[in-house]
Amino acid sequence: ASVLRDGFALTVVGESASFVDLGTAALRTLLDPAALDRSQDDAVEHVMTGFRNLPVHPDVPPGIEALAEAGLRMVTLSNGSAEVGRSLLERAGLDQHLEAFLSVADVGIWKPAPRAYQHALARCGAKAHDAMLVAAHPWDVDGAHRAGLRTAWLDRDGRSYPSSFSSPDVIATDLVDLADQVSG
Repeated sequence: ASVLRDGFALTVVGESASFVDLGTAALRTLLDPAALDRSQDDAVEHVMTGFRNLPVHPDVPPGIEALAEAGLRMVTLSNGSAEVGRSLLERAGLDQHLEAFLSVADVGIWKPAPRAYQHALARCGAKAHDAMLVAAHPWDVDGAHRAGLRTAWLDRDGRSYPSSFSSPDVIATDLVDLADQVSG
């Protein structure tokens, strides 16, 4: 949470830092008082490597395949590295279904700032009303809505959507459910 908080705060004041830099700093702060069985540098590298090797949720392969079969264009837009997203989807055998892997690092601001979504739209040659952001984070759904995009919230855990944010256009339990709703 501190990585997102710090990335958002830097965006508000017109500054930026990479997800990796903020994540590394946050880990060092967390690990400072800890008794470690290795050096702090090794511990930080171990955790950061773990992030690069996370698996996709079980619904992602059939969901992306269904969305691709429906002829929908798909890109990623991350506050992290575009390469991490590409690697994740390559390992899952899904990268061929996405036309671009985008990062806010290209514009130096973090989502949910409107300019982050506008950057993605420009890169895709799309108009906001023709695009949909799909996210598991309500703050991301809200930011995209405020930038004029249609939105879908993936509610994998059966949570309540925060009333302080703009409501999503679609609520889906996972990507398969989303594919059923938007392509049916």
